[in-house]
Order: sequence, then structure tokens, then C-alpha cells
Amino acid sequence: MKVNKIGVLTGGGDCPGLNSVIRAVTKTAINLYDMEVIGFVDGFKGLVENSYIKLDLPGVSGINHKGGTILGTTNRDNPFHFLTLQNGKEEYLDQSDRAINNLKSLGIDGLIVIGGDGSLHIAQKFSDKGVSVVGVPKTIDNDLSATDVTFGFNTAVNTASEALDKLHTTAESHHRVMILEVMGRYAGWIALHAGLSGGADVILIPEIPYKIEKIIEKVHQRYQQHKKFSIIVVAEGALPENGEMVVQKLVPESHDPIRLGGIGQKVAEDIEKISNVETRVTVLGHLQRGGQPVPYDRIMATRYGVAAVKAFVDGEYGTMVSLQGNKIITVPIKDAVEELKKVELTSELVEAARAVGISFGD
Repeated sequence: MKVNKIGVLTGGGDCPGLNSVIRAVTKTAINLYDMEVIGFVDGFKGLVENSYIKLDLPGVSGINHKGGTILGTTNRDNPFHFLTLQNGKEEYLDQSDRAINNLKSLGIDGLIVIGGDGSLHIAQKFSDKGVSVVGVPKTIDNDLSATDVTFGFNTAVNTASEALDKLHTTAESHHRVMILEVMGRYAGWIALHAGLSGGADVILIPEIPYKIEKIIEKVHQRYQQHKKFSIIVVAEGALPENGEMVVQKLVPESHDPIRLGGIGQKVAEDIEKISNVETRVTVLGHLQRGGQPVPYDRIMATRYGVAAVKAFVDGEYGTMVSLQGNKIITVPIKDAVEELKKVELTSELVEAARAVGISFGD
């Protein structure tokens, strides 16, 4: 089937590099294949409500270095569970057919979904209903299976590493324990990479439940070595041994309703309670999602965008573009979302961290 018009949307949380994908998709589609490109506004919400803009070359000029997404995004609007006003009452209904009819009425031959685990789960459902879909892996958490790296991850790690550089100076000046809480959901990739880069003394990740006694043991060990400060990086999904993750709030209408946050404060309180060592917490939060993408993410996002358009031309629907080694290939979307990619306990990165004296609190 000749593809004449494609749609594109950005779903889930924003991250650096989204605009690079949009730019690459638009330029590749127009320059190489003479296609039209439609961008749906605010993710899947725009698909359901038929809110869109036509993407052209002038419209994507100069956006490669910008963070965020010119199309807007949301992580709360699932077409298969969409908040709808029905007979004067709000209720959640399946509006996927409405979204598909919008694609048909616009003459769109297929849809490129740029998103993480939640958005690609939705993309898979549309694929099951016969929509020609190609996914692009996006998440700062780097937790998507079937791809070596997701774009946005390296920029988030860079932001966290810069924060650790700054925390080092104030920690050393005041002889404190400084804790940096980073994102990552149920995987510890950001914490592990940032901790290694930023010279952390302790890294706490969801994959390795911690013992508070082991953390304090590390802090005291450093004091005995005349190092009167310690740096701890805590992934938001970290948890104590025989304990649970700290949940900040629940968002029922979201694909993943759990919002983690607060583990950094818990660790700080436990350290001060047991050891009486002054401890401070910095929660990096959405700073990790913002700002200009680093060159690696701009290049990776561009490669993904070009590959997504080519996948359509080659008829490889129901797939996600994926980095495998140095090559970008396509894999079934279901392979990318069937399970989260977590840090392996015997990985070279974990072993390297232990070798240079970093504690995981175990």
C-alpha cells in the first residue's frame, strides 16, 4: 500500500528529544516520500477529539534543540478509557472507534506513536484493531524492553549528574549527607548512571532493596576515612528490604495511576533518627524532563524518526523502531511492552559501581 498521509502524536510524559523526532518524521516524509504529515495535539486526546495541525517544513524548522514537544502531550487520556460527558455525567468510555474514524476521515494511512510503556500499550491496542501503527521509544526512564536505549534518557542523566556536582560542594562544606531523589519509576537506570557519573557513595534502586543499617555503615566508614560528607542517589522506586515503595499520590484516570515520590525524605529521616548525622534532601523532579536535549538524544531521536517513516514505507506495521547495538531495526510493539527493562544485578555497571566502593545498601 502506498502511504500518502501519516499522523504523528506524542504521548505520556514529556522528555528531551520529542521535537527532534517530530522534525525527522516530517522532513523524511516530505523530502523523501512526498507524504503529508498530520500532528495530533495533546497526544491521544487530540486523536479522539480530532484536534490536529498540518506539519510542514517551515513548521518544524528550528525545533531540534528545543525541549518538550510542539504538539503537546498528556499521560491521562486513553482512548480506550476516555473521560466523556454522557447525559450530563462524566464517565469513562471506550472512544477508540471514534479515534479510528477520525483517522479515516482525514485520509491518514497510518499513525506514528512516540511514547513510553503506557503510550505504546495503547498503540498496540490500536494495532490489534487494524490501525497501521509504528512506535518510537521515548522515556527518560530507559525501561522499555527490546531497545538498548530510549531517547531522553541521556539528557535526564546529564541533568542529574550536574545536580550531583553541585551537591558535592555544599555537602563537603557543611559535613552533611546529601540525598538526591531522581525519577525512573520501577527501574533504577537514571539513579545508577547518574550515581556513577556524579561520584555518589550510595545508590539506591528498586532492583536492590536496601537496609538502612548498611547505608549508615557506609556513612560512618567515610567519617573514619576523614570524609565528613556523603552523597546518596535514590531512585523514586527504591524501597527498604521487606518494605514498600513510597507512593506520593494516585491518578485513577492514568494508564499507570501510581505516582511515586518521597523515598528520599524517608531515607533522610531514618539516617538522622538512627545516626544523628545531618541530612538534606533534593528532589530533582521534572527538571529531568525539561531543557535542551543533549546531542546524543537529538541524534538518536532523529534516527528513530527517519526509521519510523521508512518502516511505514516498508509496510512494517505493529512495530517499534529499536536500537540494537549500532543499528536501528524494527521489533513487534508487544515485545517492547510485555515487561519492563530493569537493571540486572550482575550487570557490568553494577559490578563497576561496587568495584569503586559504591554501596547499594545491601
